[in-house]
Amino acid sequence: MGARIERAGRHDAPLLPDDVVPADLDRGARARLRTLSKENADAVARHLVMAGRLVDTDPEAAYAHAAEAARRAGRVDVVREAAGITAYRTGRYAEALRELRTARRLGGGDEHVPLMADCERGLGRPERALALAAEHAHSLPAEVAVELAIVVSGARLDLGEPEAALAALSTTAVGGVQGELADRVSEARVAALVACGRDEEAAGVLASLPVDEEVVVFDLADDEDDESADGEQDGDEATPTADTEDQE
Repeated sequence: MGARIERAGRHDAPLLPDDVVPADLDRGARARLRTLSKENADAVARHLVMAGRLVDTDPEAAYAHAAEAARRAGRVDVVREAAGITAYRTGRYAEALRELRTARRLGGGDEHVPLMADCERGLGRPERALALAAEHAHSLPAEVAVELAIVVSGARLDLGEPEAALAALSTTAVGGVQGELADRVSEARVAALVACGRDEEAAGVLASLPVDEEVVVFDLADDEDDESADGEQDGDEATPTADTEDQE
């Protein structure tokens, strides 16, 4: 699949596959680009498509595409929204907060208030996360309010307030959600219950969550025998490592 580098001024844009076309972008988002020239709107649309495709598998690449779109169309709300989301996904919390605030000022809605509050947590400011949540809690759509409740619970844990963290997840609205969002609420509840010292309850909630991967059962006795035999032959040992990315 071919790709090319598009240039604008002295900046090199990230690679755009030839098969990515402006029509791949959601119609509503494309409509927001009508204030741009056709050539620029098409380029911005293609970068937004790539940002959406890559955000789960390669957040850094998605961020590069969203940043290029923002450079080309900095006064379009959906563009700044994409820049904010990808910045959040790459741990650039201060930048994400700025972008999402700008998107909201340019005409965006309140659907990203939970992300904004979580950016405050990421910046080590749980008190500001709670203040932002309190400001918007009564004006959000139901699912967005539940997302915000999860963030509030995390902020309470950050502050060493586990009972308040659990209470944030115990409202009627939160209890009525289903599907993936309900699973995320349960995961947050497990963290709060553990922090409260209620390990047995936490284990019960954890057991109710769906298992994503197949569980493989090994015969440990046979494994130990195999490891002993291998050790006699070469004695090599693999040591796992973990990379930690610094947050802003």
